[in-house]
Amino acid sequence: MENENKNKFYITTAIPYVNAAPHIGFALEAVQTDALARYHRALGDDTHFLTGTDENALKNVQAAEKAGKDTKEFVDENSTRFEDLKAVLNLSFDDFIRTTEERHVKGAQKFWKACDPDDIYKKTYKGLYCVGCEEFKTKKELVDGKCPEHGTVPEEVEEENYFFKLSRYQKQLEKLIEKDELKIIPETRKNEVLSFVRSGLEDFSISRTQERAHGWGIPVPGDPSQTLFVWFDALTNYITALGYGGDGKKFKKYWKENPQRVHVIGKGILRFHAVYWPAMLLSARIPLPSEIFVHGYLTVEGQKISKSLGNVVDPYALVEKYGTDPVRYYLLSKFSPFTDGDFSEEKLKAAYNGDLANGLGNLVSRIAKLAEGKEFTAGKGELEISEKYHQALKNYRFDEALSLIWQGIGFLDGYINKEKPWEKEGADRDKDLKLLISHLVPLVSLLQPFLPETAEKIKKQFQGKITPAQPLFPRLS
Repeated sequence: MENENKNKFYITTAIPYVNAAPHIGFALEAVQTDALARYHRALGDDTHFLTGTDENALKNVQAAEKAGKDTKEFVDENSTRFEDLKAVLNLSFDDFIRTTEERHVKGAQKFWKACDPDDIYKKTYKGLYCVGCEEFKTKKELVDGKCPEHGTVPEEVEEENYFFKLSRYQKQLEKLIEKDELKIIPETRKNEVLSFVRSGLEDFSISRTQERAHGWGIPVPGDPSQTLFVWFDALTNYITALGYGGDGKKFKKYWKENPQRVHVIGKGILRFHAVYWPAMLLSARIPLPSEIFVHGYLTVEGQKISKSLGNVVDPYALVEKYGTDPVRYYLLSKFSPFTDGDFSEEKLKAAYNGDLANGLGNLVSRIAKLAEGKEFTAGKGELEISEKYHQALKNYRFDEALSLIWQGIGFLDGYINKEKPWEKEGADRDKDLKLLISHLVPLVSLLQPFLPETAEKIKKQFQGKITPAQPLFPRLS
């Protein structure tokens, strides 16, 4: 029977638009979230990991029109590409939500009705709309008249929409964020949100006319002439996937009664997650997320990844060329989790040859060769680095956690070079091998959230009679 006293841990990625196939930027977020989910499962936490796709956006409709395809057919194709990342990147998500699914449509409409009626009102509005952001922009937010995120000139739009009284929640949000009751990591992003909140919150439009939405999206309850604003609908995925619009058992378990509700997002959608979403939840009297971890962007040769620049890196092609774990390793170890980082295939190759082939792979094959035919019980000894490792992961420092593991690899390599067990015999040699294996096996357990397939292979190799195996990471020329 399931242990109800277990710690619970709920973690989500943002749900990407399906106007294009996934690129390496989303792969980064997916493996970061996966590493955290695997880490919490290893701790024994009852973990639920959610990802999915945002399908009701106008930009999806426009992309389908451009491709000369039916919107549904186009959205289905791209959504499948995101869901198939499960095998490609070895992701362990428990659920995949599509915002065109019935469970989501029901839940999003239920959420609209759950909001305080005083918070929703209708008015005519004229403003500058960026389709890329799916958001109205003020003139002061533009740079040379263009959206800073997409470099496009917003279109002027005038229509009657429903609005949400965001202004009503300004003081409450400020307090919650200041006190870390809604914890935003890193601190720089927390300060950014606080400064935005303090500058004065304006009510925002939460619906679009059916005409402008091209008849695509979720109808507003009680007013079929209007469609839910894509962000109002998309943000609710975090609870609709838990059955908020249905039986609600998982919603109660992983959201209402669980203190660990973590969103992993990119910096470009921080405002929606740290301001709009919490205000909407307050209005509907639903608990807020406990933490929002905000990662930077991947760039390619210093430029933002975009289809128009033609610098999109395909995770499928990358994994085919280098393998799943090398791609995971590069994304998790060679970038600061909090700032932008420049992706380069050359650096990926260097990490593969230096850290994986010459480092981990070489160490495992040296120890296996020395201990061939022997059996050792390694035990589950705590390593000296354990405390720092747990602290690093608590702070979302994947790079630091991996660096600690590689220090352990370096120590064991150094020990072999110094003690030269191949020159020893009998008990002296066994003593060295026992020390090496009793350090290697726990090290591999720490590696498991990051490189699950590799960790599994090494564990198997050192269970029972030890046998040399094919190199884990054959060197790349």
